[in-house]
Amino acid sequence: MLHIDKLQVELESESGLVRALDGVRLSIERGETFALVGESGCGKSMTALALMRLLPENGYVAGGEVRIGQGRDQTDVLGLPESQMRGVRGGRIGMIFQEPGTSLNPVMKVGQQIVEAIEAHTALRGEAARAKAVEWLTRVGIPEPERRLDDYPFRMSGGQKQRVMIAMALAAEPDFLVADEPTTALDVTIQAQILDLLKDLQREQRMGMLLITHDLAVVSGMAHRVALMYAGQIIEVAPAEQFFSAPRHPYARALMRALPGGDRRGAPLEAIAGTVPPLTQRFTGCRFAPRCAQAMPHCAGTLPDLIDVAARHEVRCLLYSPGAPAAAAQVVAAAAQPAAPRINLATGPLLDVQDLRVRFPIRGGILQRVKGHFDAVAGVSFQVGAGETLALVGESGCGKTTTGKAIVQLLRQISVTEGRVLLEGRNLLELQGEDLRAARRQVQIIFQDPFASLNPRMRVFDILEEGLAALQGDLDATERRSRIERLTDQVGLRRDALGRYPHEFSGGQRQRIAIARALAVQPRLIVCDEPTSALDVSVQAQILNLLRELQRELGVSYLFITHNIGVVEYIADRVAVMKAGLIVEQGASTEVLEHPTDDYTRALLAAVPRLQAAL
Repeated sequence: MLHIDKLQVELESESGLVRALDGVRLSIERGETFALVGESGCGKSMTALALMRLLPENGYVAGGEVRIGQGRDQTDVLGLPESQMRGVRGGRIGMIFQEPGTSLNPVMKVGQQIVEAIEAHTALRGEAARAKAVEWLTRVGIPEPERRLDDYPFRMSGGQKQRVMIAMALAAEPDFLVADEPTTALDVTIQAQILDLLKDLQREQRMGMLLITHDLAVVSGMAHRVALMYAGQIIEVAPAEQFFSAPRHPYARALMRALPGGDRRGAPLEAIAGTVPPLTQRFTGCRFAPRCAQAMPHCAGTLPDLIDVAARHEVRCLLYSPGAPAAAAQVVAAAAQPAAPRINLATGPLLDVQDLRVRFPIRGGILQRVKGHFDAVAGVSFQVGAGETLALVGESGCGKTTTGKAIVQLLRQISVTEGRVLLEGRNLLELQGEDLRAARRQVQIIFQDPFASLNPRMRVFDILEEGLAALQGDLDATERRSRIERLTDQVGLRRDALGRYPHEFSGGQRQRIAIARALAVQPRLIVCDEPTSALDVSVQAQILNLLRELQRELGVSYLFITHNIGVVEYIADRVAVMKAGLIVEQGASTEVLEHPTDDYTRALLAAVPRLQAAL
């Protein structure tokens, strides 16, 4: 169905020529799901953009070919004129983009955008196209689809916008689908629904799918074959069952041991040291060698090729080359480090939320008068102790993010907020001016969408320094730079990132910048709104280890909003389950996750994808 051969993509940048893809080769059959996994910045999304011919202005295909179809019906995608490519893009090949917030037109209603795709690639027009759009919104789980069709994207949560993107990509029923992190912003129940929908479509239409994701549990349940990418190259490709039961590349094995879960609670995850190397250099050896625990002397000077190690299983590693020591391919499991004891903290909650209610006005008519109110949060109460992590879980649109923003006082101008939010006894809802500014140094937030929350006109250094200058005026320029450089190292970014703009980074790298910004002023409480949802497994392990270490050293508390139950099992002390603006169950994490009492909690946990890996 899809053939990519020796694909090379280069980007012109201020720091030199970036060889984003170097000889990528893969093929996908009809009805097959082919998963592309790997670290943020390794080239997964660039592969998708190249085959869709949607590269940025400074990028171009330097070599290779992309063909779609079979036999005589094959089409050379890279050789088509743009007028014909428009029929392929969206018609024969649909794409679900990684960031729905920036992929949806903010000044068009979501219904218009879906109808536009339907009318461009099918024979349906007018009311028939609109009815088809309603049908697709229903299939992807949008409540009240007829009404939400006339909403603008900003009125929807991150997960709902992602579902609209999925509906738009599938509405023309393409032959082939490129799904770039299609379930990143979705809670587990909607994720299960979307994945089942994609499986059904494949069965009905024999649709091929290139699935790009960092969620290995999703891959294990969806993919027929898996390719692992690193620094612009595919370094391992295998049938999914072989990849998860017997991964061969040292990088693949390390990824398996970096997965969070209840069995690893209390010990650091295996975070892979260092970062993906800059792709402006000419490589003379293995690209993973500087980070590899099994690197041999000749790894730095010999370029490895893909080597057949089993049926349809290839690995780019010198450990498997002819003449390599037989024992070289065996990985020594990392010894678990004992958890450091937490510092002694005063009793009593750091944050005490009492009957919090958040109402948004519903406007209508030409003058946009208020016609009623919508209760996004309908009276929630919980406490977060000093040095404690409370996980807030629930479906998309249930009020989790609204609760977090209300605590940080970001909704004062657009909502009616009632109740009490006590930070060490002071009600944040009543603070004004300098008192509120001082409180904001104690409470920070990591936003769900890093692209929308980072100023596109500011360099990374200025973004990180802005909060320090505003909230910690006692630090001079040298102290601010020193702290920023330490933070950059801690969140796994190279220091040359400080001079670049947000648009020059991948989604996962932008999330690391957002995390560094929240940590910069050393707050007492951080509202973490899906802080690891855009991160790959190895970087997620770095961030979770960092958050744990800061909690032990500084006693910082976290309100952790997430749909990743593995992360909840690993990091949370207590769990609160939210549904339709209310908390339906809360308690110790082990108790809620292992012995849920509410039917909704049981359904939520039943939808969680589980990875059965050998390591």
